[in-house]
Amino acid sequence: MRLTTKGRFAVTAMIDLALRQHQGPVTLAGISQRQEISLSYLEQLFGKLRRHEIVESVRGPGGGYNLARRPEDITVADIIIAVDEPIDATQCGGKQNCHGDSETKGTRCMTHDLWATLNAKMVDYLDSVSLKDLVEQQKDKPVEPKPVVVVQRTHHAA
Repeated sequence: MRLTTKGRFAVTAMIDLALRQHQGPVTLAGISQRQEISLSYLEQLFGKLRRHEIVESVRGPGGGYNLARRPEDITVADIIIAVDEPIDATQCGGKQNCHGDSETKGTRCMTHDLWATLNAKMVDYLDSVSLKDLVEQQKDKPVEPKPVVVVQRTHHAA
């Protein structure tokens, strides 16, 4: 499986949203700043998440995004699939034409069943982890302080 930036950023942004939604709608600008993810990238991801009814948008002053479902009802698999992230360790996309680029002429590789089984186990695992689980993990972590930059000034005697 190759989980790309798209899937990682979507899950990270959803954790951020879930941690803060009790304060009202969460802005993408806030998530962008806290998680260091491009605002335009977040807009693309949240458009897909909204279409899959994982988040809902609130317009107007004080607007932003809320979860459309309870955190325990949203899985990591839901998030990743919503942003079009393929969960596939096979080279053929499950078409069983691993040796050859033609769907009708390609033949199945010897390790196809291994990778197909891995796909199923990955989906099962990601489907077993809820957004609530990830939020609870974050709440249990100590907050790491931001590094302090000390600037020393030298005084020159006149």
